[in-house]
Amino acid sequence: MSGIAGYIDFNKGTLSETIGEMVQTLNHRGPDDRGTEYFKTNNAVIGMGQVRLSVIDLSPSGHQPMHYKNYCIVYNGGIYNYKEIRKDLEKAGHHFISHSDTEVILHAYEYWGIEFLHRLIGMFVIAIYDKNDEKLIIFRDRAGIKPIYYYWHNGLFLFASELKAFNKHSDFKRIINIDALRLFFDFGYIPAPYTIFENTHKIEPGSFITIDLVKKDISYSTYWDINDFYRMPKLGINYSDAKAQIHELLISACNYRMVADVPVGIFLSGGYDSTSVAAILQKERTRKLKTFTIGFEEGNNEAPFARETARYLGTDHTEYTCTTNEAKEIIPELSYYYDEPFADSSAIPTMLVSRLARKQVAVALSADAGDEIFAGYGYYIKLGRYLKQLNLIPDILKSVTRPVIDKLSDFVPLICSEAKHEMKAIAHSLNRDRFFQASQLLRFSSTLPGFYVNNLFSNKTKRLITKYDNDFRGFSNEIDVMLALDYQMSLQNDVLTKVDRATMSVSLEGREPLLDHRLIEFVAQLPIDYKIEGNSGKRILKDIVYDYIPKELMDRPKAGFSLPIYSWLLSDLRYFLDEYLSEKAIAESGLFNISSVSYIVRLFRNNKLYYKSYIWKLLMFQMWYARWMKG
Repeated sequence: MSGIAGYIDFNKGTLSETIGEMVQTLNHRGPDDRGTEYFKTNNAVIGMGQVRLSVIDLSPSGHQPMHYKNYCIVYNGGIYNYKEIRKDLEKAGHHFISHSDTEVILHAYEYWGIEFLHRLIGMFVIAIYDKNDEKLIIFRDRAGIKPIYYYWHNGLFLFASELKAFNKHSDFKRIINIDALRLFFDFGYIPAPYTIFENTHKIEPGSFITIDLVKKDISYSTYWDINDFYRMPKLGINYSDAKAQIHELLISACNYRMVADVPVGIFLSGGYDSTSVAAILQKERTRKLKTFTIGFEEGNNEAPFARETARYLGTDHTEYTCTTNEAKEIIPELSYYYDEPFADSSAIPTMLVSRLARKQVAVALSADAGDEIFAGYGYYIKLGRYLKQLNLIPDILKSVTRPVIDKLSDFVPLICSEAKHEMKAIAHSLNRDRFFQASQLLRFSSTLPGFYVNNLFSNKTKRLITKYDNDFRGFSNEIDVMLALDYQMSLQNDVLTKVDRATMSVSLEGREPLLDHRLIEFVAQLPIDYKIEGNSGKRILKDIVYDYIPKELMDRPKAGFSLPIYSWLLSDLRYFLDEYLSEKAIAESGLFNISSVSYIVRLFRNNKLYYKSYIWKLLMFQMWYARWMKG
């Protein structure tokens, strides 16, 4: 686990010390070791660097950048099956001088080429510089667990685990991408491949880029796409056999993520996802596993459920009740660690539980993705019902009805924003293609109403293409469309960003057993009724958990992290609104319509704003702007 950074400067003006300055900004991601390399070629100067959190092979032989023949690598992540890959390579005549997974990656790339990616089980961003071919290739893992940004402009290429590293290069231009900013106000995050800055991008999950130093260009390739598995025919497998296979995959995925030379723990909420991980791992071990839970004085508090689960499983459980003041003190730090506008308030408890775990372990398993894989969110069922109702309208009438509903929504007053937004959603979803209907209904349910965003900006913006605009022909049903979209949008860009930055803020490696690609590849090919039964999701995962935990201990409403953010902003955190959302503060960027923002703030202060997330998004952007753009 680490943070990586680097550059290729075709103008040859970058100083050798710049790579060290870039890497220094990532020190929180890996405080155990640091290394840099500087190369000169006929066409460019190249810098590569890494900060290391030592988890596998703690010796100096795991130092990066690592060299092997004509290759140089910097790498962030963990390859959990590296020992098996190493054995295959040793049979082919390869010899190793360390016990690190980094060295295995280099040999695997030399032996199998790009195909080595399909052998990897893990999370990773890998940057390999091939001196002979004069190419730099950067690979990102299938689910996008590990982050990677790049900048390409005027002959300068930069890459890093976090955006803040780019600020150390004097030729990096911080120009806000107004269209990407619109996406932030839609979703609360900026989805890949976009970022907050012009000429700056995220490499998408399951993809890699190749920078050719001779041609001075970049090519983009995809090696894995979740949609491919949802398009496959459903498996002809009975429920009992499917459950058994998923159980075996979960056991394998969980055990792989215990591979480490340092202590490992588990984030435990008491819900089905984290309970499945803790139960599977504790059953196979006599030593008590360390589990961690944060409780709260206010908001949803899952700590009692986690405590019951831990007691039943027999884990070594640590629970800490966080005070309201401790949670509030995190807010000013968010814009530093989430150095791109990010508005998921559950980042606060995630940072707090990471701090709690880091006192005892260096690696923590987080059970994200259960909802997106096994259909756990209630809105899948709700939106499925909407779709059935929409499809009662004959196709010939849909094209006629669509503009009528859209026009009628314009006459609904802003104070009735929920009804106005729902009418817009229905109008845009009316289409003969039922999969397009599903994607648009989900998009509208996930975004801030367009009439808010349209009035927000002082200049016109355009809606950028996202995964919601994909072609879903070949899918089996509408729910699969929603599952694939949530996996590619909110999971990858929100949940995984939240967990990565929170854990890395305290140099804690977060691992994701439910994001083992073998699991999603199999579950995507199962019939939907193996996941949803009646009004309940996660059918098959729940049945696995019930083999470990009594049903009566688990059967309760879904909760999740929730803090009373908006109550705080109306009371003792009111000063945040005064400082960051005043007319003077809003005017500084020149991006927003001041009167529109003032109106929204007044609605919120008078408790008349239905979409309260708008205020949090505004506040998070303004705090980000104050930290990163005013200096």
